[in-house]
Amino acid sequence: MHLKVTNLVKFYNKKEPLIESLNFSVEKGEIVSFLGESGVGKTTFLKCISGLENINSGSIVLNNKTLNDKDFFVRPQDRKIGFVFQDYPLFPHLNLKDNIIFNLDKKYIKNLEYMLSLTNLSSLVDRFPHELSGGEQQRACIARALIREPDLLLLDEPFSNLDVAIKHSIRDEIYQIIKTTKTTTILVTHDINDSLNIADKILVFKAGKLQQYSDPVEMYCKPANCYCARILGNINKYDMDTKPYYIRPEKINIVEESDIKLVVKKSLFQGKEYNITAKHGQENWNLFSSVPFKKDEVICVSFEKEDLIYFPPNCLNYF
Repeated sequence: MHLKVTNLVKFYNKKEPLIESLNFSVEKGEIVSFLGESGVGKTTFLKCISGLENINSGSIVLNNKTLNDKDFFVRPQDRKIGFVFQDYPLFPHLNLKDNIIFNLDKKYIKNLEYMLSLTNLSSLVDRFPHELSGGEQQRACIARALIREPDLLLLDEPFSNLDVAIKHSIRDEIYQIIKTTKTTTILVTHDINDSLNIADKILVFKAGKLQQYSDPVEMYCKPANCYCARILGNINKYDMDTKPYYIRPEKINIVEESDIKLVVKKSLFQGKEYNITAKHGQENWNLFSSVPFKKDEVICVSFEKEDLIYFPPNCLNYF
């Protein structure tokens, strides 16, 4: 394993650990997304990995080198880890080229032209940060991190400050850059779309504990618990045989005849399709349609039983 985290514990108050017995591993070149709500310990974890915080117990091993355990601590500057933040921390008095090579070891200068070409910044080297768009500034930060050939790249909410109009294209560009360089990456985000679109695996975090660690399809279709199900997107409750089951909107088909009938409340146009909000008994459902429906119109739906997800009754408060 390229990165292995074993029994990691981090706390400021021992009775309320921010991270509790965290175990996971990452293969070389994988992109892993840390997904969770604000305050669950995602940024604290990045600080532990990068060396900005010392762990209380457990171990972090990167590229067969121990970075931190109960007896050993490698300083941040000696960890070969790149860090990209959400607020593009470029020096305003330096041009793009000088920002990228700032404090760069001479042995990495050879990577400059390749990195500029890879990030499509070659024609912008003489511009200053205020002359760059948000996307160009973010690519400059990526280039500055990758030119040093890091063993691990950490991305802390890298797309949150981008305009919606360019966010998707910048996200795709950064994904291609990371995959081209085969850089092992941890992405921290609260946006499920970022996770589903670029991550090889998703790690869901809550109350300092790992809830599930799997690939996006497994995570979305077979969530480990009700928290994972909700944080990964809309889900509809369906009672069958006196038990509460749940089903994703994408798994529901609108048909001519069915025993399952919904009363439409709203049809919201989303470009290629309509997001339908409807009532099934007392439950609000979401599903998708190629055509809109009128308010209070009755529609019939069906789905495959194997697409139903069961959670015990104590999960009801999550939905």
